[in-house]
Amino acid sequence: MLKVGDRAPDFDATDHTGRRQKLSALLTAGPVIVYFYPADFTPVCTAEACLFRDQSDALEKADIRIVGISPQSDASHKRFAAAHALHFPLLADPSKTIIRAYGVDGPLGFGVRRATFLIDPDGTISRRVVADLLLGSHKAFIASVLEQNGPDS
Repeated sequence: MLKVGDRAPDFDATDHTGRRQKLSALLTAGPVIVYFYPADFTPVCTAEACLFRDQSDALEKADIRIVGISPQSDASHKRFAAAHALHFPLLADPSKTIIRAYGVDGPLGFGVRRATFLIDPDGTISRRVVADLLLGSHKAFIASVLEQNGPDS
């Protein structure tokens, strides 16, 4: 799994709206939070997506973009985004190309680790959190990122 200080692999994938999203293009506007999650519509993944949704305005004000990635299809992501009013890109990675590049494939290739990365505009990972089952550390991660990158910092 990638660590703080590593260069984040670029990606180019379709989001739930059918748009292509490329990390290098997103980084031109500022830092990007890339979070990986196992599956749409599962209880913890839904709570995590809603956590990001609820903080998306504050993150946007701090010029930080959010991108979620999981192996489900564009169609699944579209339903998930609509059901939970998610306004940030959800990328489909059914072949797990991006997931493997970041080292968040599950044990023996099954599933996906729940991991969140903050990637600086130069493409370097400046922060990371991994917690497969509980969201407390992901919530603290977001609060810390906002504290360090907020409009008053």
